[in-house]
Amino acid sequence: MKIICIGRNYSEHAKELNNEIPDEPVIFIKPDTALLRNNNPFYIPDFSEDVHHEVELVVKINKAGKCIPVQFAHEYYSEITLGIDFTARDVQTKLKNKGLPWEKAKGFDYSAVVGNFKPIAQYNHPISAMPFYLLKNGIKVQSGNTNQMLHSVDDIIAHVSQYFSLRIGDYIFTGTPAGVGPVTENDVLVGFIEEDKIFEFQVKK
Repeated sequence: MKIICIGRNYSEHAKELNNEIPDEPVIFIKPDTALLRNNNPFYIPDFSEDVHHEVELVVKINKAGKCIPVQFAHEYYSEITLGIDFTARDVQTKLKNKGLPWEKAKGFDYSAVVGNFKPIAQYNHPISAMPFYLLKNGIKVQSGNTNQMLHSVDDIIAHVSQYFSLRIGDYIFTGTPAGVGPVTENDVLVGFIEEDKIFEFQVKK
């Protein structure tokens, strides 16, 4: 399975990191060794002093496809969850300043948190207007809605599938809203879709 991630998909997040707003989805991939499930604790890696949380809606692909037309993209998923794309921001900055790829900052072990997947149909909102948020130590630090995305879930699937064949079980992290920030030892992160708690885990060192 692949973990496909979309960067800079919320304009306010792009602005907070002083990035240009892209005119097409920004794609990067994490290996399957990045997965962190079952509310297991996240351990800050020794190579970074500035790991940031980035909460995102995650879609699971349920049918194989290639070059999927956008009007049929909705047929390729039926479940969602919430995830965190952990980013070693200091490592990323050093690599970007040198013009180098920054997979080490994004794809390290256990950098992709995922909660349990649930049917979209169980929620009150459609996938195009799904609210979600992240609490850190009981304080809301990120809040988003898929209606704020620069590129919709269907647009993402159509675009990604031009370059990468999608397979059953692939995950797509659809981008993070503004409010990303560092995590420290003993932080507790809790993620919600609507008011449905999707994950709760502790940060350790």
